Parts: sequence; C-alpha cells; structure tokens
Amino acid sequence: MHRFKFVLYRPIQLLPVLIGVSIVTFILVQLIPGDPARILLGAKATPEAIAEVREKFGLDQPLVLQYVHFMKNLLQGELGRSIIYRAPVLSVVEQRVAPTLFLLIYGVVLSVLLAVPLALAAAWRAGSSVDQAVRVFSTAGIGLPAFWLGIMLMLLFSIELRLFPVSGYGEGALSHLHHLFLPALTISIALAPVLVRNLRATLLAQLESDYVSAERAKGLPERAIYLGHVFRNSLIPTVNLLGVNVSWLIGGTVVIESVYSVPGLGQLMVSSIFGRDYLVVQAVTLMFAIGVILVNFFVDIVTVALDPRVEM
Repeated sequence: MHRFKFVLYRPIQLLPVLIGVSIVTFILVQLIPGDPARILLGAKATPEAIAEVREKFGLDQPLVLQYVHFMKNLLQGELGRSIIYRAPVLSVVEQRVAPTLFLLIYGVVLSVLLAVPLALAAAWRAGSSVDQAVRVFSTAGIGLPAFWLGIMLMLLFSIELRLFPVSGYGEGALSHLHHLFLPALTISIALAPVLVRNLRATLLAQLESDYVSAERAKGLPERAIYLGHVFRNSLIPTVNLLGVNVSWLIGGTVVIESVYSVPGLGQLMVSSIFGRDYLVVQAVTLMFAIGVILVNFFVDIVTVALDPRVEM
C-alpha cells in the first residue's frame, strides 16, 4: 500500500497549480475588450448608470483588489453574482456541470468500447486486411475536425434520418443517453483513433517481448498470453494517453456543446465571454482546471494499480 502514499500529499502539491490558473485566468479575462457594465445596460446607458453598475460589481476597483476579492469569495464558497444571469455565479455554474460531466463520461466510454476491440483485432491480425482497415480508420479519424464531424452527424442522423435530437440535454437518464449520443459519438470518433494507434503499437511491441517467448515455451495458449498478459501490460501507456486526451476534451467540450447546443459548461463559457461576464468565465475556467487535475490524479492511481513497479 506504500505505493499509494502519494494520494495523501498529491492534493497539497496541486494547490499552487490552482492558484496559478486563477491568476492567469483573471489577467486574461481582464484583457477581453469591452465594458461589462455597458454591455449589460446597452448602448444608450448614461455614464451615471454605468458607474453605478461598475461600483455594484466592484469593476471600478484596481485589478489587485478585484483579484483579492475574488479569491476571498472563492475560499468562502462565494463567487459573486453573474452580470448576465443576475444570479450567484456558483448556482449558475452548478446547473451546467451535470450535462458536461455526463457528456464527457459518455464520450470516453464510447471511445474505449470502440478503441479496445479495434486495437486488439488489429494487433492480433497484424498485416491483414482487418489491420489495414483499422489503420485507415485511425488515420482518417485523427484528421477530422470535431466541429465539422459534429455538423455532418447532425445533418445525417438528426435532420435526414430523424433518429436523434438536434440539440438539448433531455430529462432523465435514458433521455440524456438519447440526446447526447451524437455529441458523445463525435467525441469518440475524435478520441478513439488516437487510442487505437497507441494501443495497437504497444500490443505489437509487447508481443515481441522476452516474457511472451518464455510463456510460449511453457506451452501457454496464445489467446491466454495475449489477453491475460500482453493486453494488461499494454494498458499502462494507453491509460496515460487517455488521461491526457480527456484533459484536452474537458476544454474541447466548448466546441461540441456549441455545435449541439448542450447546456453545459462549454456553452456557458462561450456566452459569458461574449457577454463579458468575468466572474462566470473565471469560475468555469477554474472548474475546467479542477477537472484536468482530478483526471490526472485518477490516472496516477490507475497506473500504480496496473503496474506494481510504479511508485509516484
């Protein structure tokens, strides 16, 4: 169990990362052109009304004081009030977490279900027509932009065939699965080819290892060697690659949610940027950062569990 001791101190090491993310996010948000108070009140607003709104939301204070106020509220679980939604930022963000989280998990599950069988089949029959077909799929999938793929899937399955909704999140688990299938499929088609290429290459490398030759010499069945030992040892680099890509997907949901109008954090981020809703943008960015950190933390745990030789 000593190999898992990093679980105790790793969260403490991640605190400086969150502080750094909050500072960078705060500075970048302030560089967005436009005055939130003027956008909120409209072009015909008087200078007095604009000044009153700026004072109400603390926009008239120096940037250092604005950041200190933001961090103080953050530690107290209070992120201020949204300028656009006129509600507590925390409640606005909380309402959008579930669709994004559901979509990410849905997309990753579909990616794994698609990638693992394809990689196993390709490596088992290396050089065959099956292997060539899988390699073509992986190469083509990597080159397809997510936004274009999402639009094409929507045109085919939603508008032409009318099998899935064009947009939305639905109500209830089954409705969520139905509404988010195309967005999740878009994620899986973008993610699975990367996993297939990596897992296939790792499987082929493992098949050439000395321990495989030793097990064959003992008379173990080829299928037992392949699935019981080669596959398990090949999972470690693939799990790490999956963690990196899931971290990328957390930010990439902005595009997919915008294409399918999923009411998640990505769509909230886009609308808040255009509305100059600084506090919401900061909160969503912090949520993305926390998500990336948690994913990498989970990947570390899985890596140690899969390989007894690894210590964090």
